[in-house]
Amino acid sequence: MKLFYTGPLINVEMLVVMLEKHAIPAKQEFVDPNEPDDGDLNRLAKVFVPEADYEKARRLFYSDREDEL
Repeated sequence: MKLFYTGPLINVEMLVVMLEKHAIPAKQEFVDPNEPDDGDLNRLAKVFVPEADYEKARRLFYSDREDEL
């Protein structure tokens, strides 16, 4: 698995759902797993995707933004 995104939990959860809709299995985990899970949607989390699907995921979510730079 390769790190794809790090950000607030609310974004991570939506990203995982969107990746799975595109047949890309994703795994999420908290940046600091020792913090208590108190339901804070701003808690930092990471999204991992399989190495083989990384480029597909990157194209889906970042290719349009590269044109804006």
